[in-house]
Amino acid sequence: MKTYIVGGAVRDALLGFPVQDRDFVVVGASPEDMLAQGFLPVGKDFPVFLHPKTHEEYALARTERKTAAGYKGFVFHTDAEVTLEQDLIRRDLSINAMAQDDDGNIIDPYGGLQDLKDRIFRHVSMAFCEDPVRILRLARFAARFATPPQDFSVAQETTALMQTMVAAGEVDALVAERVWQEISRGLMEVRPSRMFAVLRSCGALQRLLPEIDALPEAQMQRLMQLIDASAQANLALHLRYAVLLHDLPGKLVDGICQRLKVPAECRDLAIMLAREHLCIKDAASLSAADTVDLLGRCDAYRKPQRFLELLHAAASLYAEPEQPYPPQGILSKALEVVQQVNGGEIASLYTSNPAQIPVAIRAARIAALEAINK
Repeated sequence: MKTYIVGGAVRDALLGFPVQDRDFVVVGASPEDMLAQGFLPVGKDFPVFLHPKTHEEYALARTERKTAAGYKGFVFHTDAEVTLEQDLIRRDLSINAMAQDDDGNIIDPYGGLQDLKDRIFRHVSMAFCEDPVRILRLARFAARFATPPQDFSVAQETTALMQTMVAAGEVDALVAERVWQEISRGLMEVRPSRMFAVLRSCGALQRLLPEIDALPEAQMQRLMQLIDASAQANLALHLRYAVLLHDLPGKLVDGICQRLKVPAECRDLAIMLAREHLCIKDAASLSAADTVDLLGRCDAYRKPQRFLELLHAAASLYAEPEQPYPPQGILSKALEVVQQVNGGEIASLYTSNPAQIPVAIRAARIAALEAINK
């Protein structure tokens, strides 16, 4: 029985990245052997165990066989006779198919060290094409490892294999939740544009986000610059997602969010930014009435913090580097002013005619804004 650190922990350590989690593979053991040593079983699809002291995950070396479309269509086989090389060959990329033994030695049967040096993403074997999630993972890795001295590139044969997978409909078998999980994680990497470039190069973007893929080239280039800038500014996920979709009509944005089952926080801000960003840009020319109505459409009176986040997202579209964004100040000040209007007091004056309450409150807010603009 031997244990090895495998996958991302080995890769990241070699790249000088902080290692967040370690995955272990156990060779030459059975589930009964693991239980006898105090490991706790947690795996449903194949035997995975928690170390009795560190609670890190240990998986028995396994082979797998494709049985159906999608990323769940696999049958796994574990046996004390399964070798480390057999386990590693089923992994996605050569840089993820390395292992480290207890003495610190690197086991690299599939050229991961050289590909790491050359900064190349290369599939290990034809097993890559059996799991469409690997296309998304590779694209996310491209966004993550976009750091000096140069970006990782995708091997030509791997791009060709991904194109074949897309043409065969494998990407269409992905469930919405998994697509959103990978895209959202990619948006939070250091250079999200690389994820979209990889997805586009193999045709997957046209299947997953055809609305983005259909953008004219100049518009796409500008959008990718903006999404990378949002990453450099360390914006939260819901702001980055809103930036990604801001050029699309609101109905398309809503359709994408429904299709990918996007969380409400991301969906609501994306729809608002797509609908309102041009209006926000022209805030200096809005009348007091138009400003009050903009605040109302964005539900700023009930959710002021979300409106301020909307302004922050809009600022990322139009602000010059290290320069103030005038509409952001104008509209945040306008929100402060209208929040001073006492709606309850106004409502008490119209108890006999409730239909006039919203009209009177709107008029009071307009008057308040006009007063400070004189």
